[in-house]
Amino acid sequence: MAASIADFAFDPMTLSVTKGTTVTWTNSDGAGHTVTADDGSFNGATAGGGGTFSHLFTTTGTFAYHCAIHPSMTGTVIVSGQ
Repeated sequence: MAASIADFAFDPMTLSVTKGTTVTWTNSDGAGHTVTADDGSFNGATAGGGGTFSHLFTTTGTFAYHCAIHPSMTGTVIVSGQ
C-alpha cells in the first residue's frame, strides 16, 4: 500500500489495510520527515525528495502516527483482520 508525504502532510491521512499489509510512505517534500507511531510500535525517517519508509502491519488495531520533526503532521492506519 502506498502513501505519500507532500506539502508537510501525510496523504491519505487515514489508511485502512488488512493485517499482513506493508505500507510504504514516500516523501515528496524537500524536508526530511519521520513516520513515528504514537505508541512507539514503528519509527522511520524519510529523506526529502523520494526517501521512503516501509512498515509491515502484523496485528490488528488503530495506529496513530506523526512526524517527530513536524508534530502537526498526523495520520492513522486502521488494520483489520480481513
